[in-house]
Amino acid sequence: MMSYSYFDHDADTGVIGRGNTPEEAFISAAEAMFAIMVNITMVHEVQHVQFDFEEEDVEFALVIWLNRLLTEARMHGLVFGRFHLHRSGARWEGGAWGESWRDALEKGVEVKGATLTLLSVQSSPAGWEARCVVDV
Repeated sequence: MMSYSYFDHDADTGVIGRGNTPEEAFISAAEAMFAIMVNITMVHEVQHVQFDFEEEDVEFALVIWLNRLLTEARMHGLVFGRFHLHRSGARWEGGAWGESWRDALEKGVEVKGATLTLLSVQSSPAGWEARCVVDV
């Protein structure tokens, strides 16, 4: 069960990722964030980037995850369409597959960064939900 949705927040956009684990919810949140910028189903998996970070607080980890993906995309001139993430204690290892921007990829709205606004990572009987506002 991985899915994403959005909620309105002033001039920005809220992303909601859902999954059976926090990692799956984070991946869904990443999909939601990049789907604001591009149709992620059209992104070819040409290049892979990988990174890790340490964070014990799961809510702060969501913001770090999303902002690291944006940073990696900008550093390498890529757009991402598929993501992976694994956690062992406070250590998170993740990455994404994507490609350089090309004419066939219709650009949506640029996401500048993930924020602490309305930040929440919670478990429910239906699974995990990870949400925050992204600055567009």
